[in-house]
Amino acid sequence: MAKIKLTKGELKKQRDALKQFERYLPTLQLKKQQLQLEILHQLALLDEKKLQLLKKQNHIESWIGLLRDPVADIKPYLLAGELVTENRNIAGTDIPIFIRLEFSPAQYDLFLAPLWVDAAIENLRLYAAARAEIKIIEKGVFILKHELRVTSQRVNLFEKVKIPQAQEDIRLIKVYIGDQLANAVGRSKIAKRKIEEQILEAAE
Repeated sequence: MAKIKLTKGELKKQRDALKQFERYLPTLQLKKQQLQLEILHQLALLDEKKLQLLKKQNHIESWIGLLRDPVADIKPYLLAGELVTENRNIAGTDIPIFIRLEFSPAQYDLFLAPLWVDAAIENLRLYAAARAEIKIIEKGVFILKHELRVTSQRVNLFEKVKIPQAQEDIRLIKVYIGDQLANAVGRSKIAKRKIEEQILEAAE
């Protein structure tokens, strides 16, 4: 740690730094709290979406055997296109929000295809979209947790290092300046007494 200068200029510098730290700390603490709340919200949402996905999966498994029909080759209609997302700002941190998973229009011969093809395509597309949404939520949680770690480190730095160090530096400088003033007053009194003694001696 660099040695501080025991001067009035350094005292002002440390006081200004302390004010800045104390002004910035509540903002960091608020950001930390907002991130913690949003992570809890996103984790709850993630659990809900995973449960919905499981229900979709169970429903699909009840009729998935129908896809063995060679006439019902619906794989080309399940190829996902663009994944559409938008950003949402949480306490200064952007996370992706799922909007939709786009697919090309399913074009097939309505007379040749089995009657259940429409429902199968729709359900499998919904399943794919649900999986994509879960991945986006997981990505957002990862981003939020990373930002929370960084913010928590900054809060700890201010609370446990920067503010206490500035307070201690201010205390040391004030003690030193106080001692210097006391010494100066003492020297002044001694000098004054000597002058008075010399005047008295000269008068005799």
